[in-house]
This record gives sequence, structure tokens and C-alpha cells, in this order.
Amino acid sequence: MLSAWAFPLSAKKRYMSLFGRFIILGVMFIVQLVISPIPTAVADAAPSVEIQEYLRAMIATEVGNQQFICRGQAICTASMIPLFYQRRAFQPCWSRNGRLTGQATELVAALGNAEAEGLRPADYHLYSIRLLLSKLERLQAEGKSLSPDELVDLDLLLTDAFFLYGSHLLKGRINPETIDEQWIAGDYTADLEAILEKALITPQGVTRAFQGLRPPHDDYKRMITALAMLRDIESRGGWPTIGPGFNLHKGMRHREVYALRQRLMLSGDYDDALGTSDNLFDEKLADAVLSFQYRHGLEVDGIVGQQTLAALNVPVESRMRQIKANLERWRWLPHDLGRRYILVNIADFSLKVIDNTKEVLVSRVVVGKPHRSTPVFSDSVEYLVFNPYWYLPETIIVEDVAPSMRANPDYTAQKRIKIFAAGSNETQELDPATIDWAAMSKENIPYKLRQEPGPWNALGRVKIMFPNKFSIYLHDTPSQELFQKTSRDFSSGCIRVEKSVELVSYLLGNDPRWSQESIRATMASGTQQIVSLPEQIPIHILYWTAWGDNEGRIHFRNDLYARDKRLVAALDGMDSPP
Repeated sequence: MLSAWAFPLSAKKRYMSLFGRFIILGVMFIVQLVISPIPTAVADAAPSVEIQEYLRAMIATEVGNQQFICRGQAICTASMIPLFYQRRAFQPCWSRNGRLTGQATELVAALGNAEAEGLRPADYHLYSIRLLLSKLERLQAEGKSLSPDELVDLDLLLTDAFFLYGSHLLKGRINPETIDEQWIAGDYTADLEAILEKALITPQGVTRAFQGLRPPHDDYKRMITALAMLRDIESRGGWPTIGPGFNLHKGMRHREVYALRQRLMLSGDYDDALGTSDNLFDEKLADAVLSFQYRHGLEVDGIVGQQTLAALNVPVESRMRQIKANLERWRWLPHDLGRRYILVNIADFSLKVIDNTKEVLVSRVVVGKPHRSTPVFSDSVEYLVFNPYWYLPETIIVEDVAPSMRANPDYTAQKRIKIFAAGSNETQELDPATIDWAAMSKENIPYKLRQEPGPWNALGRVKIMFPNKFSIYLHDTPSQELFQKTSRDFSSGCIRVEKSVELVSYLLGNDPRWSQESIRATMASGTQQIVSLPEQIPIHILYWTAWGDNEGRIHFRNDLYARDKRLVAALDGMDSPP
């Protein structure tokens, strides 16, 4: 089994991390090389003993080195190559009697099209492979072929490229935790050796293999389509820039209106086959601006103000990089999100409940501030807590409560916060006046602070629990006015849900005791009550800054936590974002 993240960002790190395993595999391989006979069925089919021996010798030589090098290229899947070929009795995968197989042609075409997936063809030895293929084509025109050592090099490069590209499609090119410690994705594996063996004997086997490895989600396919569209716009010079200095709106005439119309035509917001050249901001153009604002999470007012203008003038190349970053995020996700699940998009400040591919609930949410960002991970909702106590986390005690208490000694009383000794059974409440709030630090908090249930409680009337190492959960809130904001990054990491009653009703929907009326009555009682769900439901807390909807429209959002910059830099092979 190959973990798709067996290949860290830099070659140096990759080789050093593989070196220990490589030496062990080398010893195993050399022993097996001596004692293992070639399987009879495979030996009978061997096309060229000479090529087999070249492969055997090449691998035996390189397996003892710190780096497995082929034509100056590092073999990235060096931990797999020796035993894979040994099981094949060192038969080449991609040529027969000196001629390229159909599967090899498929593979080269797929690698050349890697950019369509937001990946880099150069990462898969494509330049070296094409040099060898060009030479092979010239020689075949003369009735000749590549030398055995060149055929061996070509085979190794193609096999390594298949494993590497397949692993990147399966789980992404970058390990998210190497660029963001608050991003947790699953560790998915696949038997790529078995997948390749099947592909080599199946018509269109390579194409089918890659189709089975890439994310199956419709959203991923929409993003592929969007990337192709933007690449086409880029090839034609991109879209025009709208000049600053004016708030363009319906009814006005202005020289920039023509550029605005052209810009919105290219992005699909404005449909005019005639290409109107008038500089009047008419109703049809106003509708196109509304569409653009909706797709970009802006205030939908039809006016090209400062924020809308800034979004319009983002270069097409930047939008392409944004889509590539989000394609990578799709590759980090499980192929199966669940029959029904909760999906939170941090960058969109939204929550959706999906049931059998249908959206059954959509709600606005409030997420963490940039310096208290909401992490990315998947889990399962297990239980609810009605009228919860809120135990304040250390960060809020130090950064919010302590300064507030120094300014206003009645702050904890006003907020219905009680103070107890750390580790106590919470029977003996402490007097806040006896506490040295100025001395409070994360290393020195000998207290626990508990806010009582009620309309003042920061968690509102219910919290929705999926225990995790980040102590993140969904909850109600008394600050309902925040849901009217366009950007909603006001929390300390947890996620406040506008439609908390509707969400709880859905989660308890299989239990006849819990109607919306009984849910509201329980909330209003002020008494804490813990309720286990009749069925746990997966929750995926994600960070999408670009995605496609069911109508084929592509949505973009601001990079709230600067996570796009770090990811794009990693995908481009840079050590740090520009």
C-alpha cells in the first residue's frame, strides 16, 4: 500500500525521510533477488531477457544508494519500485519488443494533461520521457529501437510517474499539515501496484485507473471545468481592468461601462452575443453585477463600489491559482463524505446539511477570527447539550476576561460568569475581587470560569458536539445581529449557527419525542440536558475559497486566513508565499 503523502515538498526532505526504509527494502530486495525464482507464467511471457537483466541490474545497483536516480531524475516511489518489478520478474511495463504499448501512450497523454487537474506535468518526468519517446520515434522510422538501457530508463520513469501522479490524484500533492497545523485530513491509501498491474492488461486501463483515483465528487468536476474556462480566457489575454474613481451604478453613462460589460461577459455574468458597445449602465448590466456580487460573496446591491471593483480586477491568473488550491483541497477529502452529512465552509461563512445529495438545510454561520482561526477537519456529531454551561478557554480568559476585569470589576457578574478553583468540584465559588487579574497568563490560570445557562450565555441555548482535539463545536448564539454581516469572522474558533433550532430538529428528526415545539420548550427551560443522537452524522469543516454550484456558476471568496497563499506557494514549489 502506498500513502499518497510519501513524497514531501522538497527532494532533500523526501530522500532523507525515505532513506531508512530504502535501506531495509534494499536488503530485502537483494535477498529475494538471490533466492526467488522467476514465476513460470511470467517467464514464459518475457519479451526480452536482455531488457529484464538490464532492469534487474539497474534496480539492484540503485537500491543500495541513498537516492534512486534514473537519467538524472530522482525516482520518487523508490520504496515501491524494487519489489514491484521483482514480482513481475523484471518484465518492462510499457514496451513490448522495443515498441511502446497503448497504455504507455495513454499515460503520457494523461501526464501531459495534468495541468487540467491543477497539477504540474513537469513533476512527473515528462520532459525526460518525451526526449526518449522522440528518439524512439526517430529510430523506429529507420526500423530500429532504443537500446536496452534506454528502454529500461523509459520504463522506470513511466512507472514512477504513474505511481506519483496516481498518488497525487488520490490524496493531493501536498500534505496539508506541513503548511497548516490546524488542517487535519485523513490518511488514505491505495494499492497502486495492483491498480497498475490491472491497468497494463485492460483496454484504456490507465485512463480508468486515474478516473478511479481522482475525487468522484461533482464539485471537483465543476472546478476542472472552471479551470479550463479560465485557461482559455488567459490564452486570449485575460479580462479587462476597470478603472478606479467611480461608483458605477444603473442609469449612469461612463467610459468604464464598456470595459465592465466586457469583463462580465467573459466571466459568464452578462450574456450579449452582439457585444453591445454602449456606455450606458442599463438594467441588464445591473443584473449582471448582481450575479457577480452573489458569486463573490459581496453585498448584492448592483453598485460597482470599492469591494466589487477590487473583485472585478483580480487577474484571471490569480483566479486560476485559487481554483488550483481548491482542487488540491478536494483531493484531501474522503471519496465518500457520507450518505448525509453537515458541511461547513469557513471562507463562505455557511453551513449546509446534505441528505442523499440534496441540500436540506442552509444556514449562515459565524467562524473564528483570523488570529483565532477555525481549524479544518472531519468528525461525527454525537450528542447535543441544551442550555449548556460555557467553560471559558484559556485564550479568552487571558485576552478578554482579565483585561475586562481590570477595567470593570463587575464584568464577570454582568456576564453571569462564576469562578472556581481549577480541579475543584465547582461547589465553592470564588470572589473575583480576590483574584490578581493582572498576573493572569496562559501559564498561570489556577481557576476555571463558567458562564451560566441563559439568554446571555455565549453558546446560546444549545451546542452540537463532535469531540475533537481542537475543542471546536457548533452552537447557538445570543448575538443574532452578527448574521446580517457579509463577513462573519467574529468567534474564537467555534462555529455559531443562525438556524440552530432547524439544525437540531434535523439531527433529532428520527426521534418522535423531539418536535420543534419540544426543542424550543427545552431551550426555554434553562435546564441543562444532554441528548445523544439516534444516529451519528459526519461533519466536514472545510475551507473553500472557490467552488461550483449546481447551475454551473463558479463562486469565489476572500482568503480569510491566508491559507490560499501558503498552499499556492507549496504547489508552485516555493518555500514561502510571495
